[in-house]
Amino acid sequence: MAVNAISIERKAFTVGEYEQMISAGVLSEDERLELIEGEILAMSPIGGLHIQVVNRLNRLLVLLLKDQAVVSIQNPVRLRNSEPQPDVAILRSTVNDRPAGVPRASDVVLVVEVADTSVDLDRTIKIPLFGREGIPEAWLVDLAQGSIEVYRGPGPSGYRNKQTLGASDFLTIEAIADTRLLVDDILGGLLPQPQQTQQNP
Repeated sequence: MAVNAISIERKAFTVGEYEQMISAGVLSEDERLELIEGEILAMSPIGGLHIQVVNRLNRLLVLLLKDQAVVSIQNPVRLRNSEPQPDVAILRSTVNDRPAGVPRASDVVLVVEVADTSVDLDRTIKIPLFGREGIPEAWLVDLAQGSIEVYRGPGPSGYRNKQTLGASDFLTIEAIADTRLLVDDILGGLLPQPQQTQQNP
C-alpha cells in the first residue's frame, strides 16, 4: 500500500506579527527569542563567561563613546524580516530624539555578537544578515578561539571584508572617530589559559 508523504509548510512570520505576539503575551519578553528571516529561534542560554565579556564590553564602550552614541545591550533591532537581539548594538545618538520604538538598521553603526556555542549560527546566519541590512560594521567575539572577527563593507551578500584580531590588536569603530579598544582589554584574564607542560631536564 502506497503511503502518501505528508507535506509540512513552515510559517514565516513578519516583524509586525512577531511584535504583536509579544504585545499579546503569546510570546514572553523573557523567553529569549529572536526572529531571524521570518523564523522564531530560541537563543542559547547565557553562560558566565558570556555575561562577563558582555559586561566588560558595555563598560568599555560607554566610557569610550560617552555622548557620541548609545550603547544598547541585548535589545532588539528591527530589520526587514528579522528582529535579532545582538549582545551589543552601538546606535546613533539621534535615536534619543525620536519617539520610543525598536531601533532600525539605519540607527545602528555597529553590532557585536559574543559567541561560544552559538558561533556557527552567528558567523553564517546573523553576521551576513547584518551586512545585507546595511549595518556598517559587525564584530564576532569568538570565545573558543580568544579572537574577535571584524566585518566591514556591507552588501547584498553580507560583508565584503573580514579581519581576525588577537589579544595584542586594537579595535576601532569605523563610523566613529577616535575609537580604539585593545582586544586584550575585552578578553584578557577571562579566557582559560593553556596549561603548561612540565618537561624533565
